[in-house]
Order: sequence, then C-alpha cells, then structure tokens
Amino acid sequence: MEKNKVTYESVDQYIAAFAPEVQELLQSLRKVISEAAPKAVEKISYQMPTWFLHKNLVHFAAYKTHIGFYPAPSGIEAFKEELAQYKGAKGSVQFPIKEPLPYELITRIVNYRVEENQQQAAEKRKKK
Repeated sequence: MEKNKVTYESVDQYIAAFAPEVQELLQSLRKVISEAAPKAVEKISYQMPTWFLHKNLVHFAAYKTHIGFYPAPSGIEAFKEELAQYKGAKGSVQFPIKEPLPYELITRIVNYRVEENQQQAAEKRKKK
C-alpha cells in the first residue's frame, strides 16, 4: 500500500493500515505515550499519529523496518546517550520493528516533552 496516497483521519485509521504485528507495536506505543501524557490530545498531524499539548508533543510513524519516533530535537538531545544505539536525526529516532521498543525510555522522553511544552506555554502566558 502506498502510504502517501492515504489521508488519515484518525490514529485508529492510521494503525489499522498496517499488518497485525505492527498494529500491536503501534497500539502499545500509543498506550505508553497516552499514559505518559494524559492531558495531551491525540490527532493526525503530518499524516502521523501526534500528541498535542499546547503544541505538538511527539509523533510516531511506522515504516517497513522501523518505527519512527519524533519527540522534537530537544527530546532527542536530552536523551542522546541513551538513544545513541538507534539510527536517528535531529528530531527523530528509529526503533527497529524486530526489536522490543524501549517503552521505559519512551515514557521518560514523553515526560520530558510534556514538562518542556508546559513550561513554554507558561512563559508565553506570562509575556501576554
């Protein structure tokens, strides 16, 4: 299936587009993110499942060989030593599909991003 040809309306629809074993991974990842950021709103942004809290918090996407996790450059930088074993870029990390996802690390990254977004939103409110 050509990923670019589908416009996802919901996270459920996104996850349903993948093979059952990938769906399981994505549902587990979704649960971990939602538990770490209970006030965040789930939506589709950039055609990826996204959690939004004042602004985009984290995204994820499934690919042929990995799950892309996008906690913004600050989320990658803050945990760069623990993420060093994974492929990644400035604002992303690739978790191989064939390996267990590092849920505990993901939880800490999401917690970090929640704190960061809340601080930024509070600073913005102060300026007004």
